[in-house]
Amino acid sequence: MSTVTGQGGTRSRLSGWRPESRPWWSWAGLGAITVLSLVLLTWALSRNGMGNAYYAAAVKSGDISWKAWFFGASDPSSFMTVDKLPASLWLGGLFTRVFGFSSWTILLPQALAGVASVLILHHLVRRWQGDVAALLAALAFAFTPVAVVMFRLNSPDALLTLLLLGAAWALWSALEKGSTQKLVLCGVLIGFAFLTKMLEAFIVLPAFALTYLVCGPRRLARRLLQLLAGVGALVVAGGWWVAVVELWPKATRPYIGGSTNNSVLDLVFSRSAGYLGTPESVPNFSGSPGWLRLFNNEFGGQIAWLIPLALAGLVAGLWWTRRGPRTDRARAGYLLWGMWTLACLVIFSMAKGVLHPYYTLILAPSVAALAGGGTVALWRQGSKHRWLAWLLPATVAGTAVLARTLLGRTPGYAPGLSTAILVTAIVGAAALLVTIVRLVGGRALLIAAGAIAIACVLAGPTAYSLSTVARSIDGTFATAGPEAATRFAFQTDAGDASGGESSTPSGTSSPVQPGRFGEQVDKRLVNFLLANKGAASFLVAVQGALVAAPLILATGQPVLTIGGFDGTYPVPTLIQFQRMIDARQVRYVLLGGLGAFTGGFGSGFSISLWVQRYGKSVESGNYGGYAYWCTLYQMW
Repeated sequence: MSTVTGQGGTRSRLSGWRPESRPWWSWAGLGAITVLSLVLLTWALSRNGMGNAYYAAAVKSGDISWKAWFFGASDPSSFMTVDKLPASLWLGGLFTRVFGFSSWTILLPQALAGVASVLILHHLVRRWQGDVAALLAALAFAFTPVAVVMFRLNSPDALLTLLLLGAAWALWSALEKGSTQKLVLCGVLIGFAFLTKMLEAFIVLPAFALTYLVCGPRRLARRLLQLLAGVGALVVAGGWWVAVVELWPKATRPYIGGSTNNSVLDLVFSRSAGYLGTPESVPNFSGSPGWLRLFNNEFGGQIAWLIPLALAGLVAGLWWTRRGPRTDRARAGYLLWGMWTLACLVIFSMAKGVLHPYYTLILAPSVAALAGGGTVALWRQGSKHRWLAWLLPATVAGTAVLARTLLGRTPGYAPGLSTAILVTAIVGAAALLVTIVRLVGGRALLIAAGAIAIACVLAGPTAYSLSTVARSIDGTFATAGPEAATRFAFQTDAGDASGGESSTPSGTSSPVQPGRFGEQVDKRLVNFLLANKGAASFLVAVQGALVAAPLILATGQPVLTIGGFDGTYPVPTLIQFQRMIDARQVRYVLLGGLGAFTGGFGSGFSISLWVQRYGKSVESGNYGGYAYWCTLYQMW
């Protein structure tokens, strides 16, 4: 048996093929956290229906048509793509082709991605800081509210996070072995992360590049060449689909949804440029930019619980490893997770334009890693220097105060929990201080002090996570926590912070809620359209994808979406639409809905006026009427 000594502690490896020797409690803890994560992410999963109906409709389209699957089209005819790149839709489409189309097959891939993410994070932190830190990090990540909500939905963020963690694993393997192949694999995974959610995948690039450049085992020139190889792999893995689509004749492929000129590059850069716009210019879901933004009403309950603990751990860890050699793995871990965290904090705090709180899912792994590894660093600092023994107890107490503040924003939720957290924090901090300075010895007291501290630190996010599992989730505006907290988070002095997208006109109400379209589409309308479609190519033309999605999910038929997701994009033009009517591709047009409210005076507005002038209004009694204040017109 050989012995390997690293910054995370002394470890023994059994010779030959046998696995690394680990204490029983490490295996037991990992098994328990895995089961816990699986239960959290799959319990009553079908209560979320189709999750985000916009993406679910695209998956159904890909289940029907391979062309729609490849391009990420929003309907089976491949008229237009969704406003994201298609990697997450590829995963969903393959899953439904194998197991059939249902709520479970739509949502399960993301839940499994969540469990896999927990396991990868545990593996990485264990290689970096040992068993205790790994279990703490995995537990913290599993109970992060934004992670629980997003791994129970079918948004691209779930696959994005899994791919970035996979890339971190490849980078860490390259650090350990100086392997060019692992850096190439890292680039490939980040490339596919780009195909999942565009430039958001690149937030981690500075952390990855600097960590390997500073701490890699080879000479500087070799490290630079290895990084160039990784960048090349990233460009190929992330650019092949873009190149294919850009070179494909526009007449035979879908319009690129979310772009202004039918270009993938325009989609990528216009969406990213939106973060640089003024907050007033677009709907805002996350409060005003500022350094404390992640602690505000919108973000706080989703991600903020452990950020102070993570930052304290980062400072302690960098100080603890300051005298290590250049290739010191412990410092490399703090650089990796620390820069990952800081990059996300800066971008999410200062970004303008459309910014949903659930985007912070990619911040959750690094915060959890620093919370686990940083706790170990704080313990070591206090154990070695008695004058620093107060650091870990004080951090635990401060985390409990933050939890009380976040819980206090939802009056009536979990009464007594915030008080219990404070009392537990006082007891836990005192017990930790006693054990760190060794006033009282004994393994039992150490375990008890640690358990109490963990309980008070994780009680708040755990409560939010369990509340998320206990209710259905709005797939369009996903937030974790109790319903009262999610309503409060998006309430502003002007009303709903969605900028009108989900508001209801005065004096009216809608039986259909955003994210629940797939289950509540009016069956009378569907039956009427199916019975009277005739030889038309499209079941109906509608304004906005949020009206189209339920019809596609209910019928599997092509639905022409005027103006893309929100009705604002210039496709089809009025002339194109008139030609489609003349060619009898479209017989019915459903005017109104969310696209009508946001489409402004573009082509959608012109089409609307033309349809009202030349179309024949269908009596609502013939099809039962329709939610979202729509009117059905017959064109021929």
